Amino acid sequence: MKCLVSGATGFIGRHLCQQLAARGDTVIALSKSGAKLPDGTPTLALDLAAHDVPDDYLSRVDVVIHLAGIAHQNAASQVYEQLNYQATLRLARQAASAGVGCFIFLSSVKAMGPSHTAAPRSEAQCAAPSDPYGASKWRAECALREQFADDRMSVVILRPALVYGHEPKGNLSLLARGVRWGLPRPPAVGRRSMLALPDLVELLCLLASSPASGLSTWIACGEHSYSTRDIYDCLRSVAGKGRGIAWLPLWGWRLAAALLDLGTSPGGESTYDKLFGTELYSNAALLAATDWRPRSRLEQVLGAAEV
Repeated sequence: MKCLVSGATGFIGRHLCQQLAARGDTVIALSKSGAKLPDGTPTLALDLAAHDVPDDYLSRVDVVIHLAGIAHQNAASQVYEQLNYQATLRLARQAASAGVGCFIFLSSVKAMGPSHTAAPRSEAQCAAPSDPYGASKWRAECALREQFADDRMSVVILRPALVYGHEPKGNLSLLARGVRWGLPRPPAVGRRSMLALPDLVELLCLLASSPASGLSTWIACGEHSYSTRDIYDCLRSVAGKGRGIAWLPLWGWRLAAALLDLGTSPGGESTYDKLFGTELYSNAALLAATDWRPRSRLEQVLGAAEV
């Protein structure tokens, strides 16, 4: 099978390219910088926000897995729109014109807007996104559904929950740094659905090999949810530390989070909600439609050796 992967040098992309190559697939790896993959394989430099994919890159490609996007940055709204929305739609159109059989778009649960319930949300339980990242992903989803609902090219819109790997990224990286600096044990409030990187890579490989017909939108998350305290305890355990002391009361966490939010752009999720909010999702539709089953747990992934 011949696969084109955008965002190939990113957190997810480099592991996906490694797995695709290991199983014998031909991989056309795109990245903005043209940097090499961990095994030394070069990638093709292309800024999707500014340029279309050359036609020869898509020749005889079976599957396009579109991972490239901007997240975890305080960028201007138009930057999210250019890459997460406009570039996604252009690439999908190019793929359809080139006769690609399947287009997989890595969206996000943030496209569903903020959660207003403590119960796990399904794909249809959406609200207006409150941040430019989620809004750009939502606009891309809507455009794909509008233009490719009846197209012969299979389109999969995948909404992963917070993705974590052996090396914490984003907000998890900040929490890991706090653990190293002696952060007190957080209170046991709030829970979030998460998705282990190995499980996501396995899912993407499965969808590439056995694409569903038509257009599908699925939430992808693990079977277990975690609180900030769960993650904190796991990080301390992996670091060989004992259980931390919960000496800071909840009001102290609220105050500290509010101070961190000073000077940041309005809108989006507050630091306190990121730490102690409840954001749960259901993967029931994905499990019913595919043979994929998430198998990883937080302690297994964070404690595993990087490969």
